[in-house]
Amino acid sequence: MTATTSPRIVYLNGTFLPIEEARIPVMDRGFLFGDGIYEVTAVLDGRFADNEAHLRRLDRSLGEIGIPNPHTVAEWTAIQNELVARNNLTEGLIYIEVTRGVQERDFAYPANLAPTVVMFTQAKPVRANAGLAKGASVITVPDLRWARRDIKSVALLAQVLAKQAAVNAGANEAWMVQDGVVTEGASSTAFIVTEAGELITRPLSHAVLPGITRGAVLRLVAGNGLTFVERTFTVEEAKAAKEAFFTSASTIVMPVVSIDGTPIGDGRPGRLALQLRELYIEALTAR
Repeated sequence: MTATTSPRIVYLNGTFLPIEEARIPVMDRGFLFGDGIYEVTAVLDGRFADNEAHLRRLDRSLGEIGIPNPHTVAEWTAIQNELVARNNLTEGLIYIEVTRGVQERDFAYPANLAPTVVMFTQAKPVRANAGLAKGASVITVPDLRWARRDIKSVALLAQVLAKQAAVNAGANEAWMVQDGVVTEGASSTAFIVTEAGELITRPLSHAVLPGITRGAVLRLVAGNGLTFVERTFTVEEAKAAKEAFFTSASTIVMPVVSIDGTPIGDGRPGRLALQLRELYIEALTAR
């Protein structure tokens, strides 16, 4: 991993500038209402992971809440490339946020607001995740979020509280639960592998975010002669699973070794999870 240069450069509304000089007005609706959309793409060996899919999801989320997309895919990609180059980033994350814009505080909004666009990079390990060798521990928490979880909104208070609960419990991730059924992780997609060898993940709907890494992993599964089933699963089923893991842009595939203190399988990172992680990295670096 190459650390970002000094000063760290961010992108704000058409301008690249040092992060210390970036300013967003108090009346920005992203700050006041959480009225905005975000997206995160991993950078590995200087390459974007599934970037077009991330940008399509960004476009969809913006459309779902009526914010005009300020850039084409080609324009977004050009800005991302420039930001990565200016920060000398070879491994880490690139973050995009688009808010509805700036106006005097009012719940209603006019149709002609110019969106606010913010982008920055984060240098961090992606391939050599420090937690991979021992696997991740997970706790379960009630799912307190709104009904449109398929929209990647910046309003993340429920996820913040879930993540902090995990930290306070000495865990790595929280899986959100509604009516005894796992919806998804606080910032990830949840998977289990049954004793019969079935790979299970919840089907897409308004209840869950359509994970980009989730989709990539399922394509790898299908392309390598493995099988999966999209259905819901309970906390009890997860605890009794042969394997469990979660996927996200920042963790790729992370094996889960315990849920609420209950060991999963033999309590070590699962074989299939590790295999899928390697397949994903191989597919990305082979491009």
